Amino acid sequence: MPDFVFAPPPPVTVPVTDGRLFPVRRIFCVGRNYAAHAREMGNDPTREPPFFFTKPADALVPAGQDTPYPSQTKNLHHEIELVVAIGTGGQEISPAQALSHVFGYSIGIDLTRRDLQDEAKGLRRPWDLSKGFDASAPIGAIAPASAVGHPAAGRIALSVNGQIRQEGDLADQIWPVPDIIATLSRFVALAPGDLIFTGTPEGVAAIVKGDKLVGEIAGIGTLYTKIV
Repeated sequence: MPDFVFAPPPPVTVPVTDGRLFPVRRIFCVGRNYAAHAREMGNDPTREPPFFFTKPADALVPAGQDTPYPSQTKNLHHEIELVVAIGTGGQEISPAQALSHVFGYSIGIDLTRRDLQDEAKGLRRPWDLSKGFDASAPIGAIAPASAVGHPAAGRIALSVNGQIRQEGDLADQIWPVPDIIATLSRFVALAPGDLIFTGTPEGVAAIVKGDKLVGEIAGIGTLYTKIV
């Protein structure tokens, strides 16, 4: 047995709807992938190449668990997203072959310390800590593509305390899933266990302690978490 300095952390996993566990390797996120959201953030939604940022795997919060309000922010925002779970790795993947690398799909919420992000953007500094903090990625169970197919259209929505905040359609994505996978695979070799958060529709807004969030994507399921 290896002589570890300390016990290695347990693997990060996400439940699969069939009872199995999906081991998570990395989390990639796509920025500004819905035109209306790009506009509400003050950006031009032309079809420029997609850009990516990351979150640590242990930032995930399994469905049904409470999500702690993070430190160092007074403006925490919600962003509901379709999540792609990679089951087969590869590099320089073509859009035509991209979906064959997908194990399944889930619902995720990309939480953002917006005040920290705005400050970092203004200073032209990296904004990692506005996105990749502890418990910044609530996620639902992963539905295998063999059961749900590859959703290219369908309602995506998030409600806070029973009131709809975000609502859109997956068909409104500037870059659909095959293009996202193909582009990302040109920069890194994708591997089994990678997750890709694919961007959020318009309506992002602040949340506070006590808020109850429910995310929904047609054909994929529902995600519930409470901010504590």
